[in-house]
Amino acid sequence: MTERPLPDLVPDELIRYARHLTLPEVGMAGQRRLKQARVLLVGAGGLGSPAGLYLAAAGVGAIGILDDDRVDLTNLQRQVLHGTAAVGQRKTASAAARLRDLNPAIAVEEIPERLEAANALDLFRRYDLVVDGSDNFPTRYLVNDAAVLTRRPYVYGSIFRFEGQVSVFAAPDGPCYRCLYAEPPAPELIPSCAEAGVLGVLPGIIGSLEAMEAIKLLLGIGDPLVGRLLTYDALTEEFRTLKLRRDPGCPAGGDEDRPPKLVEYDDLCIPAGSVPRA
Repeated sequence: MTERPLPDLVPDELIRYARHLTLPEVGMAGQRRLKQARVLLVGAGGLGSPAGLYLAAAGVGAIGILDDDRVDLTNLQRQVLHGTAAVGQRKTASAAARLRDLNPAIAVEEIPERLEAANALDLFRRYDLVVDGSDNFPTRYLVNDAAVLTRRPYVYGSIFRFEGQVSVFAAPDGPCYRCLYAEPPAPELIPSCAEAGVLGVLPGIIGSLEAMEAIKLLLGIGDPLVGRLLTYDALTEEFRTLKLRRDPGCPAGGDEDRPPKLVEYDDLCIPAGSVPRA
């Protein structure tokens, strides 16, 4: 992570984070590292909701919320950052208000934009770590390639019906998303959440795991999911861990002397007539 002077904790924070401070793996130094940290949350939807809530509650000092969508009534079945009164509002505004209420001590940056090749690198360079809460393949590939180019590790999560996945990509010496899925799938093979459905509690589980991985990375504790893919089946309550290796022929990170160029993937992996959302 970026080296900056560790900020001190004020008296209210000593009370707020008391349960963290008693953990030897966190303690005062770890809580100060969390306060110093800057995390970019890509998407304020099903995955971004629990991830954002727990990162804010944990005391991550600055959280950027990137999303160009507005709250819809159909979101409320799973996107717990937002309430009925927020329907029609920008997700960034709704999410920021909730996180500021949860923890007024942190800084929340609203970025009501869509992640694009034109803004991805500048955005990523402003943060230490990225949490991918996107729900479409164009954004996932763009997150990956921008993370590789800016050398920012990111926490990956995805959901489909009753199944979810979590990993950490673009960490030093670790694989990236393209080592697992080299190229985007064909548009006709991609059902949307509206078409396939998703159990509302599932993104809560996967997004919480993303928050856990982010906190471990920021604190430098435990064994983050670098080189491992965690899968979850909600119907059987089974977790599996699959080992991943860095692919020497990966189009993104296989050759550091020839880094990938950022491109927009909408034409390659968005079905006709649909609108991509982070």
